Amino acid sequence: MNQDIIVDDDLDWQPERQGIAFTAHWQGRKIDCFLALHHLEHMTGLSLIDEGNIMLAFESVRFDIEERVAELVGEEAFAPDGGLYL
Repeated sequence: MNQDIIVDDDLDWQPERQGIAFTAHWQGRKIDCFLALHHLEHMTGLSLIDEGNIMLAFESVRFDIEERVAELVGEEAFAPDGGLYL
């Protein structure tokens, strides 16, 4: 678990974008994040179809997601809109 990055519980499955939007906090800053479904499937090794299973899969790799967010912050890999896209 990364203590510098905190991923919030505000997960929002966005079927039209095929991914999950969420926010993370880093040094008091709120960062909008987006995790593509195909990346989540790769992380879990699962083929995900319904929203319930997608959310459970996210929770099963939450700490890995926090680590990836921390890496992207360290690389200053922010998109032009200030968000992070995983």
